[in-house]
Amino acid sequence: MAKKVSGKSKKIKREVLKGKVYIKATFNNTIVTITDIEGNVLSWATAGSAGFKGTRKSTPYAASIISQQAAEKARTYGLKEVSVFIKGVGSGRESAIRALEASGIKVLSIKDQTPIPHNGCRAKKIRKP
Repeated sequence: MAKKVSGKSKKIKREVLKGKVYIKATFNNTIVTITDIEGNVLSWATAGSAGFKGTRKSTPYAASIISQQAAEKARTYGLKEVSVFIKGVGSGRESAIRALEASGIKVLSIKDQTPIPHNGCRAKKIRKP
């Protein structure tokens, strides 16, 4: 009796040389997402997924660790050069970029996309101590 061959073909890894890195640094967490030029996600990492809990998620050390993790996942696609887009006012902004460069990925440009209101919605009431 002949063996039946399944119809699944081997998945082909795509080769991506240039990409984009989105860093969202809030007061509570840091999220790093690496995409190709079209915006298809290659890898991502957060401080919570790296094992940090509570106030340690928003530290510069956590941001550098998750940038290295996301870069290592993206290196399997052959990523060499990236443009960095930063959003937020957290403490992990600069350390995340330094960690990307240290992991062997060349940073071509850095753009700050932090949303700044131009007298839009009314601000929240001041918190009393």
